[in-house]
Amino acid sequence: MRSATDIVEDTLWTGSIATTATTAVASMCGQYEAGQPIAPLNAVSHILYGDRAAGHNEASTKYTMPGIALNAAAVTGWAGVHELLFSGQNRQKNLPAAIAGGAVVSALAYVTDYYVVPKRFTPGFEKRLSNTSLAVIYGTLAVSLGVGSWWRQAKK
Repeated sequence: MRSATDIVEDTLWTGSIATTATTAVASMCGQYEAGQPIAPLNAVSHILYGDRAAGHNEASTKYTMPGIALNAAAVTGWAGVHELLFSGQNRQKNLPAAIAGGAVVSALAYVTDYYVVPKRFTPGFEKRLSNTSLAVIYGTLAVSLGVGSWWRQAKK
């Protein structure tokens, strides 16, 4: 059985990998679709500031920093779910199985983000990006959760 410390450390490791990957991909999608790499990250701060955050295109301490922090907290939370459900098992040392676990958690995140929580608490990416970009972001979440967890387990 894994200790609480191990679970927290694994969650933070996997969360940092997944946060880096999803933030980078959201920025690339923003650049590709709107010519504004920061816009999707600002849109996340609609949770705090409403829709005016989603319309802000430039980097700012008011919208960008909270947007990045909120995204990091959410992704790390999903990393925790992944670690609790799929880590610590022998299959986690198998990369395809780890990515499959990431896909399950990513699908759960998508359903929660867009069908369970109130609109005010959606990620906000949907305010600036197409459904195709959302699919790419959630696909990145799936792969990065799996790879992050697998990598951490492989290092042990």
